[in-house]
Amino acid sequence: MVSSLMNYLADVLGISEPTLERVLSSLVIIFFLWLLRFVLLRLVWHRTQEVQLRYRWQKISLYVAVVLGILLIGRLWFAGLQSLVTYLGLLSAGLAIALQDLVKSFAGWVFIVWRRPFVLGDRIQIGPFAGDVIDIRIFKFTLLEIGNWVQADQSTGRIVDIPNSLVLTDTLANYTKGFEFIWSEIPVLVTFESNWRKAKALLLEIAGRHAAHLSRSAEARIKEASKRFMIFYTKLTPTVYTSVEASGVLLTIRYLIEPRKRRGSAQAIWEDILDEFARHDDIDFAYPTTRFYNNLLEGKPGARASLARPSDEGNAGC
Repeated sequence: MVSSLMNYLADVLGISEPTLERVLSSLVIIFFLWLLRFVLLRLVWHRTQEVQLRYRWQKISLYVAVVLGILLIGRLWFAGLQSLVTYLGLLSAGLAIALQDLVKSFAGWVFIVWRRPFVLGDRIQIGPFAGDVIDIRIFKFTLLEIGNWVQADQSTGRIVDIPNSLVLTDTLANYTKGFEFIWSEIPVLVTFESNWRKAKALLLEIAGRHAAHLSRSAEARIKEASKRFMIFYTKLTPTVYTSVEASGVLLTIRYLIEPRKRRGSAQAIWEDILDEFARHDDIDFAYPTTRFYNNLLEGKPGARASLARPSDEGNAGC
């Protein structure tokens, strides 16, 4: 019965019976691997609600199913070869020639899995692209984009697919690996006439209020990260630097912050700055202005220019 059915299908499809057997066997292998993966994922979904764990099982099961499918179906169609090694050698050589970009991306994926320059959930920048890693596949990884036209490293809402090959050729920056904090700065410009020392003390107090608690966490994480990286900082507490600009005295707050909280912390600090400066009459913000400076009236007594009277100039010429 089965033999008659096979002969009938071979005649209808116009292919030989051995070829038809290989096709049907290949379909059975694919269905069996799909069913096995489906049952496995259903078990995982019932056992855990953790998103990352589900994601890992989904990806690992897919990779295992694909590799097993290639090996089993390859052995089925290339049974005449001397060994599986010969088959794999021919397959890899053909892929390397015909699919160079995909081979490079696959090599990049191997590097990502092996060296782990980033993992799911990390915030990274590679070339001109920056964002949070939301998916890692064999040929591409996906970012939830940040920056671009949006300020302070916040999400744009766009999904960006990036070939894995870029991790082998482009510079990669990881915001969250190892140290897990970034340094952020807020420049505050006050007028030359302001009491800049008081302003600096106020800014230092505000920065400490918002970021001093992170210094203790950062110190512990630096000790942990120093086991893998040469990370060394002598000062982790918030500080305020002083410099002079054309329009006034520049006081720059420098503090540690978690990458995803940068904009929220800047907003909270700026609101406190506005409230504090409003309470002091001797502190004022500076901004680009045009003014005329009268040295005779405004200059220091020892630095004022001397004004020669016309009569003195006449007597000097006689």
